[in-house]
Amino acid sequence: MSRIRRNHIDLATLTAILILMVLSLGVVYSASATWAYAKFGQSSHMLNSHAMKILLGIVALFVGMNVNYLKFKKLTKPALVAAIFLLAITFVLGGETKGATRWLRYGGLGIQPSEFAKFALLFHLSALISTKGELIKDFKRGLLPMLIWIGVVVGLVMAQPNFSAGMMIILLSCVMLFVSRAKILHLIGTGMAILPFVGLYLVSASYRMERIRSFLGGKWGGKISYQLLQGIIGFGNGGLFGVGPGESRQRDFFLPESYGDFVFSIVGEEYGFIGTMFFLGLFLFIMLRGFKIAKNAKDEFSRLLAIAITSTVTLYALVNAGVTLGILPTTGLPMPFVSYGGSSLLFTSFAVGILLNISSRTDMHPRVQKMEETVVMPELSGSGARKIY
Repeated sequence: MSRIRRNHIDLATLTAILILMVLSLGVVYSASATWAYAKFGQSSHMLNSHAMKILLGIVALFVGMNVNYLKFKKLTKPALVAAIFLLAITFVLGGETKGATRWLRYGGLGIQPSEFAKFALLFHLSALISTKGELIKDFKRGLLPMLIWIGVVVGLVMAQPNFSAGMMIILLSCVMLFVSRAKILHLIGTGMAILPFVGLYLVSASYRMERIRSFLGGKWGGKISYQLLQGIIGFGNGGLFGVGPGESRQRDFFLPESYGDFVFSIVGEEYGFIGTMFFLGLFLFIMLRGFKIAKNAKDEFSRLLAIAITSTVTLYALVNAGVTLGILPTTGLPMPFVSYGGSSLLFTSFAVGILLNISSRTDMHPRVQKMEETVVMPELSGSGARKIY
């Protein structure tokens, strides 16, 4: 059996990820200090929790780097079935938070099954596409089985309800189907078929329609747009260079959950336009490196996995930034590696570890191999013997 030679991982991508993780410690501490002191009597309470999650994320990152991702190809279907099971039992055993049932909790631990399901689906789509090959152009035998998996996962996630996560899973799945070279007419037809269901889902809850009307109409004020308005005020306060680390005013009970989905507003307030561009520049760098890894991947499964993981990190960062700036409707999506949270950080870290694992099996960073020099002495007169030193 031939062994797959491993080279160096892409250290540039690893460095960018670790920089985001380290910087998030300061950002989350500043964003949560006032609220944590008021609720727990200790301004560093949220920081301590986030630091532990960052540590677990780094462990997950290095586990992903050192596990042969090729072995996952046969495990993607069982993993996806397990994810669907977890999504289903969340309706029975999950705790309700702000009208949504998205978490499974045991003691002080909690997991958001939708984060696991998102990556399990993308990994399985990668396996299916790499196996089916040209059969993907056949709607019934190639594309339809994938659409069924996508529909089941998205349906369960939206039923929690979690519209933003469901739409991101649809968007990421569309990216995977597009790069699989599925027929464009099949994809357009599928999109047209699901539009009525998306419309019915939107009108089924008044708060969703209010958010959309507020966004499209440019109306400010009221409960729906309050968080967005405070987030934009934070960016305005920051100006070009920011008010300085730990000097945010919006965190003082003006911006709700400033350490979570709207943490990017605190980055803008404290570090200004320069700081926000630095953070977005890191994500742009990760995107470019990730797609380069995909381009140099040795097999189709590796290529598709690299595209899926890179697209997930990039799109989540862009959507989160767009929401906090008011460019996109308000959603509850975290900024990867920056927002306070456990499930997103843990699963995304493991996935990026897989991306780095893929990079080590390309020729991007070959290991330097030292060749032992063999000195051959000329034949001695009267003797046919040679000495090798």
